[in-house]
Amino acid sequence: MKFFNKLERKFGHRGIDNLSLYLVIGYVIGYILKYLNPFIYSYLTLSPGLILKGQIWRLVTWIICPPGGLDIFVIIMLFFYYSLGTTLERTWGKFRYTVFIFSGILFTVIGAFILYFIHPLLALPAMFSTYYINLSIFLAFAISYPNMQVNLYFIFPIKIKWIAYFHVIYLLFEMITNGWTTRILIIASLLNVIIFFLFTRDYKRISPKEIHRRQKYVRAVKRPKGDTQHKCAICGRTEKDGDYLEFRYCSKCDGNYEYCQDHLFTHQHIKKDL
Repeated sequence: MKFFNKLERKFGHRGIDNLSLYLVIGYVIGYILKYLNPFIYSYLTLSPGLILKGQIWRLVTWIICPPGGLDIFVIIMLFFYYSLGTTLERTWGKFRYTVFIFSGILFTVIGAFILYFIHPLLALPAMFSTYYINLSIFLAFAISYPNMQVNLYFIFPIKIKWIAYFHVIYLLFEMITNGWTTRILIIASLLNVIIFFLFTRDYKRISPKEIHRRQKYVRAVKRPKGDTQHKCAICGRTEKDGDYLEFRYCSKCDGNYEYCQDHLFTHQHIKKDL
């Protein structure tokens, strides 16, 4: 975490605002080219063999190649991933979100070349898309907001962490039942999730000494039965109003003001007069 803090202090201004919007716009361009001019579209895909022959633009242009055909469900998913990505950008800041997305892109390219050097026929252009990069956005959001509730198929309310567990189990199943081609592709595309959420964790929090200190503190300040621990400064909701609610303190407000996920990014910052 200290490493990323140093990077952010030095290069934080280089993050891309509204990166998720640009990704969606890229998909729109990709769909237009795919259906209007398939010949030009074929020159955009990620093909390590052709890149080594001089078509270096493929290192970038494959990003706008959509992972599937266009239908109403794909349009809904694009809006869904746009919403998740925008929330992550607000939560992490534009620099860290930009690094997260571009590291996923970079690792996918590296994985494609690894497959090509193992056997050229393994690295077919049709295999590479941003599907797993989009999935990494979803998994990152689920780790950040595990108790956020969504309506599956617009009907069934479910916590987002359970959908993430399903995806992880399915990915493990794919890696077990398929060959090294699929394994390398999945690992490379989701390596950004592993880096951001394993190697940037504060492991001091789970040390026996720290756990004992927290338990001792909880016993010392134990609240009477019926009291609440969290309360939104805007709507007044507490953790008793729903298990799906997430609460965060705002670092830009003067004072200890806590907000639910619906008002964390929309409230007016409280500033004390000097």
